Amino acid sequence: MIVLSLFPLFLLVALSSLTYATSDYHESLTLQPLPQSSLLASFNFRSNASQESFDERNFRHFPRALGQILQHAHTKELHLRFTTGRWDAESWGSRPWYGVKEGNTGVELWAWIDGADDQECVQSSSDPCSLDAYADEDKRAFAKWITLTQSLSGLFCASLNFIDSTRTTRPVASFSLAGDHPASSNLHLLHGTLPGEVVCTENLTPFLKLLPCKGKAGVASLLDGHKLFDASWQSMSVDVRPVCSGPDDCLVQIEQTVDIVLDLDRSKRPRDNPIPRPVPNDQLACDTSKPYHSDDTCYPLEKTSEGGWSLSEIFGRTVSGVCPLGDSQSSEETICLRVPHERGVAVSEGAVETRKPDGFTRCYTLQPSGAFDLVMPEQEATTHVPLDEPVLRAERTIVGHGVERGGMRIIFDNPSDTDAVDFMYFETLPWFLRPYVHTLQATITGRDGIRRQVPTSQLIKETFYRPAIDRERGTQLELALSVPAASTVTLTYDFEKAILRYTEYPPDANRGFNVAPAVIKLGGHENPIYMRTTSLLLPLPTPDFSMPYNVIILTSTVIALAFGSIFNLLVRRFVSAEEAAALTSQTLKGRLAGKVVAIRDRIKGKSAKVE
Repeated sequence: MIVLSLFPLFLLVALSSLTYATSDYHESLTLQPLPQSSLLASFNFRSNASQESFDERNFRHFPRALGQILQHAHTKELHLRFTTGRWDAESWGSRPWYGVKEGNTGVELWAWIDGADDQECVQSSSDPCSLDAYADEDKRAFAKWITLTQSLSGLFCASLNFIDSTRTTRPVASFSLAGDHPASSNLHLLHGTLPGEVVCTENLTPFLKLLPCKGKAGVASLLDGHKLFDASWQSMSVDVRPVCSGPDDCLVQIEQTVDIVLDLDRSKRPRDNPIPRPVPNDQLACDTSKPYHSDDTCYPLEKTSEGGWSLSEIFGRTVSGVCPLGDSQSSEETICLRVPHERGVAVSEGAVETRKPDGFTRCYTLQPSGAFDLVMPEQEATTHVPLDEPVLRAERTIVGHGVERGGMRIIFDNPSDTDAVDFMYFETLPWFLRPYVHTLQATITGRDGIRRQVPTSQLIKETFYRPAIDRERGTQLELALSVPAASTVTLTYDFEKAILRYTEYPPDANRGFNVAPAVIKLGGHENPIYMRTTSLLLPLPTPDFSMPYNVIILTSTVIALAFGSIFNLLVRRFVSAEEAAALTSQTLKGRLAGKVVAIRDRIKGKSAKVE
């Protein structure tokens, strides 16, 4: 189950990006304690390069390796996501950055590519472009998309080269341009995902190499693979887009973010002793008011205080000053903490604290050099940072039984009692999952628990469906939906499972096949809000892979028996018993005679030498 709500902190961060749009480099870290002894740490790094310098490949803070790939693939805007884990929205509240910086489980990539060549067709009323020209441009865009995925695969040590035509879609309304592009530009949007990709340290290392200080200074010095991938949830994103303040004043901006949710108790364990140990008996806090309390029975006493932590404890290191390559780094607020103002916080000497008027945010300006540590001691928690009400809940599961057919069920829950929710629903299905769109049904359940089936036209305002072609492309389904207030909408449809060729099954075929999560884009807000469902595991009809082995063994046995018999018939000579005895005796006599002659000749030769 997924819950989504607004987070005012990240609205402030988004608005503050306009302030630093003209600076070359900016970094920040936001810390937000969450329920259940968790901590959200959001790292943000932003670099800018002028459009003229970018076109001339004169890179300063913009990573050259990525810039050359974008130029070679004619990519005008790029969005790349690495995500692992599951966001527990019911306990942790709204997603960071309104879900914009979050991707599907595994790896997700979408980009706008210019498919025009040097002889671009210019459409006009007198000389319109032909359909063949558009088709050729579409093919060129896909060819550049393949170049982009293969190049990024080598840069980030990921399996992006497996994003082929079967895993590539062209969304219509689920994604919008985030940058400032000319009105005359004809860009092609392509989207791909790898839900089964495992994100690990080998993806973090090239991610840090894109930063100006390579993770050696600034808040990036806290990023350690052992801590990052031991988190309950983590997401890394790379966004490249043009930002223009005027017709002739444009920048190419790259923004990198790392969002992680750390388990404080697990993160504070030392690296040389990571195994959790039981609490000694004398340190147990028991609720003695329970009737079953005794010397050998303990009911845990709920704590009213929040446990203490520090940056050096949970990350294993302190912040190494600020990155010296940025402009005006000594006067910007680098680290922000979201706790009530009455909480006590200790920081390193020299840091300047600034408290925001919201009553929950305090930011710190670091010294250019020197370590920085932030300590939150254990103390009573009388107030907490409020969590907003959810906007939408979504759940997506596979139903049915058997290996031939099945069904998909998507549940949307609108918790608001007054307002309806309008959103775009986008899902990508593999080609071997064949949906029956004519079986799409909608059911509405009110707060009174009464279910009623309604025509899909009342809920689905617009539909875009692109059917799959076996081994060429997957199914693309986009729906513009509206969920009434205080209602739950359930969408269901049936599908059929295809039988693959035996060479198309992976080594772990019995595990199932990954189905990418669905993307939900909510409108009606100042900033777009995104959320994603969990990925699915689809079981397919799997043959017995021991049969080829049995067939090979049986065939080899039959061939060996046949070959041996035929070879025997060809080379063996059939004679009677008398002839065989005569041949054997003659052969023995001849051998004896030959030996006698050899001995005689040897004796004669010696006698001749003596004489």
